[in-house]
Amino acid sequence: MRVGILFLGIFLLSASVGAQGPTGAGGDGTPTAPRISTPNGSEFDSWQLAIGYQYNRDNLLGSPFNTHGANVDLVRFFGRWIGVEAQMGVGFLGTTGSTTVPPNLGAKSLYIGGGPRFAYRNRSRFEPWVHVTVGMEHFRFDQTAGLLGSNNGLAGDAGGGVDYYLKTHIALRAEGDFIGSRFFSATQRSFQVVGGLVLDF
Repeated sequence: MRVGILFLGIFLLSASVGAQGPTGAGGDGTPTAPRISTPNGSEFDSWQLAIGYQYNRDNLLGSPFNTHGANVDLVRFFGRWIGVEAQMGVGFLGTTGSTTVPPNLGAKSLYIGGGPRFAYRNRSRFEPWVHVTVGMEHFRFDQTAGLLGSNNGLAGDAGGGVDYYLKTHIALRAEGDFIGSRFFSATQRSFQVVGGLVLDF
């Protein structure tokens, strides 16, 4: 009787260990996302995805106006501190107010760019970072004829932020950037504020 109970216990224990899969793999035996090892043996996720709200104070013609929209950011880290970033910002709620003739034109924008990201990943709840991206920006206004209309231009942003980790792979983000663009044969300076959710994997 005791031998039977012993064999049953060994069987259940071995089944439980087998269901967990090999180290570094999921329960079905498939590999997990790659990790970056550090000298002390800890690991960091290689990918980071952020999605959030974006507020822009755009200054195309010397009289600033506001747009509201969404921001998506994807980073692939190649070391503990350095990564390559792809960013897309969409402004779909905006108006020029009294800054244009005719006034109160609806304004929409799209920015797509990429560049380096430097993050201080230290296993604390706070992860500060800085970045620079370069790309193209598109503006479209309700009145498509004339100077404003629909325009594309070279643009880029530089700034940084901090991620506050709620759990190991989930954080909240606060970000601020200065934006430079080139429209109408002139250089513009604007800024944006981004807040959202960050997922590491």
